[in-house]
Amino acid sequence: MELNAVTLVGVLAHVEPLRHTPAGLPLLQFKLAHKSLQIEAGYKRQVECEVNCVALGEAATQMARLKAGAEISATGFLNRKNRMSVQLVLHATQTELLKDTNHGNDEQSRPG
Repeated sequence: MELNAVTLVGVLAHVEPLRHTPAGLPLLQFKLAHKSLQIEAGYKRQVECEVNCVALGEAATQMARLKAGAEISATGFLNRKNRMSVQLVLHATQTELLKDTNHGNDEQSRPG
């Protein structure tokens, strides 16, 4: 029983500033807001949730360039927030920008 894989599409609800672990690895915490219509037992079900996420290494560096409001796909695995907690966190190992809702108005998208 080793499978632990999650892919979730949503909007970045909150992005913490990039920081580093004591070992020097880039670390980024963010919240992903998901809304969709799913079929369960033959019935349509409106799904809305906000998931706490963390990215390490290159995934964190890439995520740090994004702003709240961007739509992304995050793929990774679930783990406890820490060894004393039962709260789950999505550890995003791969992310993909699907839609940038900043409309080019942030500093990083401006030329020059």
